[in-house]
Amino acid sequence: MLENSRLKILLPVALLLVGIGCAWAVIATRPQMTLQTPNAEVPLVTVIQVEPQTLRLDVHSQGIVTPRNEIDLIPEVSGKIIQLHTDFVTGGFFTRNDVLVSIDPRDYDYAIAQAQAQIAEAKRQLAMEEAQAEQAHNEWQALGEGIATSLAMREPQLAEARAKLKAAEASLLQAQIKRSRCELRAPFTGRLQTKLAGLGQTIQSGEKLAHLYSTDLAEIRLPLPTDQLAYLDLPLGTGDRQCGASSLPCPKVILTADFAGTPQTWEGRIVRSEGKLDDTTGVLYAVAEVINPYTQKDDHPPLLAGLFVQAQVQGKALHNLFVLPQNAIDAAQQVLVVDTELRLHLRHLEVLRNEPDRILVKKGLNASDRIVTSGIQVPVEGMKVRVE
Repeated sequence: MLENSRLKILLPVALLLVGIGCAWAVIATRPQMTLQTPNAEVPLVTVIQVEPQTLRLDVHSQGIVTPRNEIDLIPEVSGKIIQLHTDFVTGGFFTRNDVLVSIDPRDYDYAIAQAQAQIAEAKRQLAMEEAQAEQAHNEWQALGEGIATSLAMREPQLAEARAKLKAAEASLLQAQIKRSRCELRAPFTGRLQTKLAGLGQTIQSGEKLAHLYSTDLAEIRLPLPTDQLAYLDLPLGTGDRQCGASSLPCPKVILTADFAGTPQTWEGRIVRSEGKLDDTTGVLYAVAEVINPYTQKDDHPPLLAGLFVQAQVQGKALHNLFVLPQNAIDAAQQVLVVDTELRLHLRHLEVLRNEPDRILVKKGLNASDRIVTSGIQVPVEGMKVRVE
């Protein structure tokens, strides 16, 4: 029994020792692992070399073409229309001083004749009063009875006669003015937009007969954000004069629009800016002017009133600007610059203007700087790169 108990104890111990020995033999005889350091590959980047430039920065806007002058044709006298201009129709053209509407003048001719008769009568009465006043003066001198009164010298009667003559002359002038108003003349060269009266119609003073607008000049109100004003030469202060005066230039404007299915362009000038910022949008309106917008040259269509146009306003030239593509700068306005030792550096820029296809940089770059445009995902300051 004792031997069996010893065997039960020694057998597991022996097996354990054999297992430990086998494991040690396996560990001792396995091949040793060697540590290898991988070769760090230097990233390849694409760069552009930048140089300072002088650029003219244009400003884009839009607006609706309107006439320079636009009025209602309203008579100052009443009467029957006896004649109309041959082009007194909607869309008709006319030139300055053309007679657009003629009103029957006979009533006003009669008024002139009556005023002339009143003048003749007033002159007769004045002559009689002057003669009677002279006679009274002579008689008083003959009597020699001291200083005569104004009534005795017929001075009030003489003053009344003179006043009646002036009133008659004023009546004649008024009648002549009314007679001249029987012809309604065009105050400018233009076009008839709306016709509201016809031949043979009896009209009243103050009645609207038509709506006219000028065709010698067209205007377009262009809204300009205040942050864009730095790029333009505009008269803004009280000491500034209108564009074109003295040395102040008129910025050129290129207007574009689709007309009859075809893109068309017209050229104009900024001639003035309006007096204040818009209360709702906070923009400043500049006014562009196009001379002779209805003149057609080489099948070029006229610039019609009411047309919606896009405007490109020529800006002033700015110096020492750098141009970068959109993919060269991050959201924090930083770029990666490669130095002469092919090391990478992060540089912050002062951006002047962000355009759809480019970025204009005012400060932060130097001539011949190499700017990374692609090829690196996680840049590290001072890291080595290869330039493509």
